[in-house]
Amino acid sequence: MTKNDVLYAATHEWIHVKDHEATIGISSYAAMHLGDIVFFDLPQVGAKFKQGDSFAAVESVKSASDIYIPVTGVVIAVNDKLVDHPELVNEDPFENWIAKIEISDPNELKTLLNVDAYEATL
Repeated sequence: MTKNDVLYAATHEWIHVKDHEATIGISSYAAMHLGDIVFFDLPQVGAKFKQGDSFAAVESVKSASDIYIPVTGVVIAVNDKLVDHPELVNEDPFENWIAKIEISDPNELKTLLNVDAYEATL
């Protein structure tokens, strides 16, 4: 997966959709600006979130930030590797996703940005 294969929220999360499931992570821009990531607070499997809700958090040596869910959905998996190795997101933010969800409202995908629109906001 690359930056061109995903959609973006203006809050620097990416989402890759396949059918009604989606994988979510943070953009390389966000990972770079956070600096060395040292901790993730991951959501619980089964938790439901509405588009724009804070559903996870990340801490780096510089700061702590909320991670917002790009579309409404139910968490179906989390990347447990990030508990012991949060720095993996610094190495490759597209390969090292945060959570997978089942999308509740596919129409919300229309509110997200393609790579060109996202990069224009940076």
